[in-house]
Amino acid sequence: MYQDQYVFSQLVTFIDRSKFNRIVANYGGDRNVKHFTCWNQLLVMMFGQLANRESLRDPIVIIEAHRNKCYHLGFGKHVTKSNLAKVNQNRDYRIFEEFAYYLVGEARKRRITDIFKLGGNVYAFDSTTVDLCLSVFWWARFSKNKGGIKIHTLYDIETQVPAFFHINEAAVNDVRAMDEIPYELDSYYIFDRAYNDFALLYRIHTSRSYFVMRAKKNLQYRAIKWRRRLPKGVLSDTTIELTGYYPSRRYPEPLRLVRYWDTEQYREFVFLTNDFHISTLQVEELYKNRWQVDLFFKWLKQHLRIKKFWGTTENAVRIQIYSAICAYCFVAIVQHDMQMNRST
Repeated sequence: MYQDQYVFSQLVTFIDRSKFNRIVANYGGDRNVKHFTCWNQLLVMMFGQLANRESLRDPIVIIEAHRNKCYHLGFGKHVTKSNLAKVNQNRDYRIFEEFAYYLVGEARKRRITDIFKLGGNVYAFDSTTVDLCLSVFWWARFSKNKGGIKIHTLYDIETQVPAFFHINEAAVNDVRAMDEIPYELDSYYIFDRAYNDFALLYRIHTSRSYFVMRAKKNLQYRAIKWRRRLPKGVLSDTTIELTGYYPSRRYPEPLRLVRYWDTEQYREFVFLTNDFHISTLQVEELYKNRWQVDLFFKWLKQHLRIKKFWGTTENAVRIQIYSAICAYCFVAIVQHDMQMNRST
């Protein structure tokens, strides 16, 4: 008789089940449940993500083929398509959201590094849009004939783990998600120019945090001071004041504007930041690392299932996205604890 644990069961031991059970108890997720618990649901959803299953039927077909092993794999005895669809629709998505944040914290603690040596964390913030069929996902209206959702992510560049995520309809402007970010003291936040809202940027400044972002071409400003002896590739490094009617009132403090010539792309970049202490090349290096959040979105869409959903309700979609984030953090934790040198 085979005595050893299955590979999936061995990997699951890296997850703190007692923590998950406490979260479930807080939301009453297993109240009046006899067989298919929230823990079984989480493992089935993560198994489907890691096995790269396309639809709700796919993981069920695989599990049905190995019915005798379901208990030892942690799936429970009653894994059916109707059961999984029902719990995804009815169980509180906040259970999986809270546990995803817990795994995010665990992954970041394990993988903590200090690459930039700036005295604070370095984050890149961006969003990715997932297109949905409007006739099926009626609640996610994007335009007249199109549906979709946006996944806003605050990505920790040094640990390569998402620190914060926010999901809303695709019709909502990206800038509104900046209000939801939990800003940390002395940390750095990197934005693209789509997030050029000076009222929200001033909130970062008053929180004693720093931002680096690309400036818009129509930025109205007045130069106050210029730095000399600039390194190669830096065209100018200027202290400015905003002169536009609304920008000058929404951000009344001086800003730093850096013009940089990228020899690889053969184009000019213009950066805005409220940090006057770091070097001009550090400003360019910080923004250059913003592409890592795009790589994270690419990894999610290529290796996990967030483009095709296993349910049509908003609750089911959120559970699947949070399960995907759990799977990503789970892989990052296993990679660290097993001391693997391969990339995530």
